[in-house]
Amino acid sequence: MSPGVTVELPTITDLAELVGLLGDDVYVRWSKGPDEDAASSSRDSLTGVELPGLSASPLAIEPWWEDRSAQLWVARRLYDYRHLRDLRGPDVRAWVLRGEEVGRGPDNEPLVRCLEPLAWVAESALAACEELVNAQHSDEWGPLDRSSSGR
Repeated sequence: MSPGVTVELPTITDLAELVGLLGDDVYVRWSKGPDEDAASSSRDSLTGVELPGLSASPLAIEPWWEDRSAQLWVARRLYDYRHLRDLRGPDVRAWVLRGEEVGRGPDNEPLVRCLEPLAWVAESALAACEELVNAQHSDEWGPLDRSSSGR
């Protein structure tokens, strides 16, 4: 995507719609969106080092997941990083993109080059993700939020 390009994206309002976008090159990113991201790359928050791509979470279902719920897979991928919305500011939202992996970040996350922005993820879809994850009743699982580590 070229810097300065304004992208009008559809908005995904439910989990089933999001599952319909799954593919090996589909990722979710928490940021101000493709317009802001087109002119930058991610940075390592510990050192400030510029990374060769954008940090993103893959939505592709791993083979070991077998025939388990695709909705639960996607729900946990969005739930994992929902804290970024609060950490990075009020304009940060989840959005889905088709991307090409160009490396790995310091947390072993994929670093991607955005090939095609696909959609914003609405609050209603995020709420459905949270509801589905919470319905699993796991006391040992939660979002990947370093700020809650008791520092």
